[in-house]
Amino acid sequence: MTDGTWSGSTRDAVVIGGGLAGITAALALADAGVRVTLLEGRPRLGGLAFSFQRGELTVDNGQHVYLRCCTAYRWFLDRIDGAALAPLQDRLDVPVLDVTKPEGRRLGRLRRDALPVPLHLGRSLATYPHLSLAERAMVGRAALALKGLDLADPTLDAQDFGSWLTAHGQSARAVEALWDLVGVATLNAVAGDASLGLAAMVFKTGLLSDPGAADIGWARVPLGELHDRLARKALDSAGVRTELRSRVTSISRNSQYENGRWTVQVPGEAIEADAVVLAVPQRETYDLLPDGALDAPDQLLRIGTAPILNIHVVYDRKVLARPFLTALGTPVQWVFDRTEASGLEQGQYLALSQSVAQDEIDAPVAELRERYLPELERLLPRARGAEVRDFFVTRERTATFAPAPGVGRLRPGARTKAPGLYLAGAWTATGWPATMESAVRSGIGAADAALSALGRPRPRHLFDVEEAA
Repeated sequence: MTDGTWSGSTRDAVVIGGGLAGITAALALADAGVRVTLLEGRPRLGGLAFSFQRGELTVDNGQHVYLRCCTAYRWFLDRIDGAALAPLQDRLDVPVLDVTKPEGRRLGRLRRDALPVPLHLGRSLATYPHLSLAERAMVGRAALALKGLDLADPTLDAQDFGSWLTAHGQSARAVEALWDLVGVATLNAVAGDASLGLAAMVFKTGLLSDPGAADIGWARVPLGELHDRLARKALDSAGVRTELRSRVTSISRNSQYENGRWTVQVPGEAIEADAVVLAVPQRETYDLLPDGALDAPDQLLRIGTAPILNIHVVYDRKVLARPFLTALGTPVQWVFDRTEASGLEQGQYLALSQSVAQDEIDAPVAELRERYLPELERLLPRARGAEVRDFFVTRERTATFAPAPGVGRLRPGARTKAPGLYLAGAWTATGWPATMESAVRSGIGAADAALSALGRPRPRHLFDVEEAA
């Protein structure tokens, strides 16, 4: 599919990496009439948001959600005809259970009203039972101070969010029951370990920009249905040549051509292209970068990573009545019902998403079972008499980049110093933490840069990063 007309010879591009960033870049380039080859080393597309089979279950490697403010990912869903399979809530509503309180008094809710910002959260905050009246008042003041921060101020990147919260009167309980409740899930770091710049971006954009910005969406089908099957269908329709199990060994610029064409080497084939988009993790990017492409390539290795642990439990009966919940007073963070999406016909399948999992990422399954099954029984009374039919774990040791103070100056933009070579990935300089939104934005940014250099018009339907930011 192309959009617009242009003259001149067909240009070629190679996109290395078949995660969301690479898929997006490939689609955007192909939609502008560029001949695209997409290379992915795995036997599937989707990067770190994928599915696999476990017996009769179709399992996501981890629970992924997005928000209404994630306009780039929403564009991506539309582009692959998958929006109906990952709907948004009509209105933000997050059940928060505090297991330290007596049963019947554990439930609090974070939800919005149909009022302008910041009044949309006023009633929810005023009645939030997990904070004292004084703490709620101080949270409101901190939110207003956060709203006043300038996200373009580079000094925010050097500060940590926890210190800023303390300086603005936030108690340890307020951090646990509100700020980290949101921040850990979106940043994969506790407040004290997170850049103020990234934290401010999350809270300003998600909670303080538009009344519906934080409404939550998630896939009601396996992620592989979206990020692999439908994405592959869209790529095929756009004319992209997609090669799986095709690991790139080197990229080099062919000096015999004045226009600086590139050679991408895979086992058994050398592919020539006018533009190359590297859409792989920072370590792999560092290994493939040609000399001189970045002023300080070693900075890529200073971008740390953070793990996410996912715990999967299949019960013989329904133990959770809600689609999801989050918890306080327990190691359990977020719990999602994945029964229907997985294809389970009897019982209930719950997925626990455990961010900031440095202390547990390598723990044996038996140890995790001993720790988390009793916690689920504390949290969900119906689980106490239920039979556990399956318990297993998926581990993403490098799930996200670590959003530590100072990381902003390490994240490179889409353009490199090597003409025709571009970078994409959630870890690049999108302004967002390591989310599906950041990955899609990076792919669009890399495609935009390549199209500009190739003299190709931007597809009219392409998501406009600047307008949505």
